[in-house]
Amino acid sequence: MRERNRLDASVSGYLALEKDFNDSVELLELAEAENDEAMVADAEASLKALKKRAGDEELKSLLSGEADANDTYLEINAGAGGTESQDWAQMLLRMYTRWAARRGFKTELVAESEGEQAGIKSATLLIKGEYAYGWAKTESGVHRLVRISPYDSNARRHTSFSSVWVYPVIDDNIEIDVSEKDVRIDVYRASGAGGQHVNKTESAVRIVHLATGITVACQSERSQHKNKDQAWKMLRARLYEAELKKREALADAQNATKTDIGWGHQIRSYVLQPYQLVKDLRTGVESYSPSDVLDGDLDPFMAAALAQKIKGTDAIEIKDLD
Repeated sequence: MRERNRLDASVSGYLALEKDFNDSVELLELAEAENDEAMVADAEASLKALKKRAGDEELKSLLSGEADANDTYLEINAGAGGTESQDWAQMLLRMYTRWAARRGFKTELVAESEGEQAGIKSATLLIKGEYAYGWAKTESGVHRLVRISPYDSNARRHTSFSSVWVYPVIDDNIEIDVSEKDVRIDVYRASGAGGQHVNKTESAVRIVHLATGITVACQSERSQHKNKDQAWKMLRARLYEAELKKREALADAQNATKTDIGWGHQIRSYVLQPYQLVKDLRTGVESYSPSDVLDGDLDPFMAAALAQKIKGTDAIEIKDLD
């Protein structure tokens, strides 16, 4: 039913666009025939508005993957570099939390490992909302920050790296068969906020899938049982996401690059000094306002990456749609 409703909305949106376009063209022809400048201006304004609507509908059509409509997990891991990289990972966590709020999505911090002095070593964010995974999936990769470090007494410029990994929450009716003999389960004391109970009991759970090395952890609940249940869901989601990527790679050789996520495969650079620039290295989309991007203004980057991944559209065309 969800798929049927999505297709019905897409067809209805296209038919409405077609009707409004024909009406605007007829109005423009009539206005020109009568030499009515005010009516011409109205018709041209309608056509510009239709162009924006057409662009929005085109972007929606890109979110047609098997799991695009699902909620999503988003993992952040600090790279080498100690406090500086851990602070960058914290900035990324804030950026994606702000982005989710802008789109009306709900967020839940599932797991977090704090840095020694500041920032975080890693974190897992659960983002809930329609098409959360479809929008966020192109963010997987390495993100690079260049700035004057606030932790350097000599005020030198530093380059930091953190990785982002995005995978969908799977529906309950999708069965991913994983046996306990295929994993290693560790329990440990949670870190960070949570009070005496969280910090003095081994309630946090980590599960390692032995065959693939995939590791998930959860510490958001007070109960070890609840954390274990959430960790199992996260593991099944990661395995499902890996299978989705295999299918995409087989269907389209271009998508093989999507599976190659690791240090040295940066997708975006955020430069705060000596100049202000955020640039996506895949699409060429740029922003000269890093503060806005770090405050969650990510849709232009995501839209361009979606278009390029699915049909090879240039970033220039996406900018024109805006």
